[in-house]
Amino acid sequence: MESVIVVGGGLGGVRAVEALRGKGYEGELTLLSAERHRPYDRPPLSKAVLAGESDDTTVDADWDALRARLLLGERATGLRLAPGGGGTVATTAGDLDFDGLVIATGATPVTLPGDGPQHVVRTIDDARALRARLTAGARVVIVGAGWIGAEVATAAAKKGCAVTVVEAADAPLANAIGAEVGALTAPWYAEAGVELRTGVKVAEIEPGGLLLAGGERIDADEVVVGVGVRPDLGWLDGSGVLVDRGVVTDASFRVSTGGEDGPYRRDVVAVGDCAAWWSARFGRRLLVEHWDTALNAPAVAAGTLLGEDAAYDAVPYFWSEQFGRMVQYVGHHPVAERMVRRGDPAGAKWAVCWLTGDRLEAILTVGTPRDMVQAKRLIANRTPVDAAALADPSVPVRDAARP
Repeated sequence: MESVIVVGGGLGGVRAVEALRGKGYEGELTLLSAERHRPYDRPPLSKAVLAGESDDTTVDADWDALRARLLLGERATGLRLAPGGGGTVATTAGDLDFDGLVIATGATPVTLPGDGPQHVVRTIDDARALRARLTAGARVVIVGAGWIGAEVATAAAKKGCAVTVVEAADAPLANAIGAEVGALTAPWYAEAGVELRTGVKVAEIEPGGLLLAGGERIDADEVVVGVGVRPDLGWLDGSGVLVDRGVVTDASFRVSTGGEDGPYRRDVVAVGDCAAWWSARFGRRLLVEHWDTALNAPAVAAGTLLGEDAAYDAVPYFWSEQFGRMVQYVGHHPVAERMVRRGDPAGAKWAVCWLTGDRLEAILTVGTPRDMVQAKRLIANRTPVDAAALADPSVPVRDAARP
């Protein structure tokens, strides 16, 4: 392999470059990024950057040592795969031939209909622009009470804005962790002085506010939309790469050019927010749009390109900082049979556990990072647990393990 192209300048892209060099690849290496900035971390954008505590989240990478050509501000527009291996990426900078390809183009925010201005928080430029608009007294309406919506509401409330959050589901975080658990976070909004309206659908964004599906209008100085993202994969149309929500891959991140079961190409891999990878642990394909996966998965993908036989099956992990609370989630709860509460949700420290039989599948912790760390080990090792012990906050999570 003499020429590898990494398409995507996010964390997954830069980690793929580092992993390739770290594993001994000495050929040509190009990173193509639609953004003009060098790769940076995205989680702080809706936290420290909006709060004004940070203005630069650039990943600390030694580009001279990595000997990678950076094509910043250039976008992939198409892909042509050669039957025997390799191919060409069509870009705004011209055609680029490759022997190996890493697809790491991430995702783009969903926006709503209407001709009124709406903010999203996906890039450093998005965060800086919104931060300048969060001034004391500003009427800020946030559409979506998911992770991003809650974090933006936190920052806006701290800056003295009059904040309203509208959510189509019946509870915050309903799509992420279910309405029953999400409802446990609803009181946090009122405590922060934020008006939360659930079960409310938005028809369109208008100049100076938004129109609800029932005809009601909410006036706003700023509208922020946080209703999810979609993998940025339009440039793969007609390439033969299978896309189903994300790029369909096996556990080694090899992309499929056929059906769910392949065939898979060893010279083309996908990582990060755009990859739907097979998890043997959970027996299904996962599309994990979180920092932890973008950080760790590229090492396996790079190894695959270089002929290693490896599989990625880490336990998904995510964290959020909202309304003065550290919220952490690890595992994959949709596969679970039942839920067990740990501690009182009215307090400052509590958790919710999801189990199948005597196996812990996932945990959501609030203010208890030690519980999260210990639970992650139990999930990773498939350790049987005692549900009654797990429900008792006086018992360390690790001690809920059965011999």
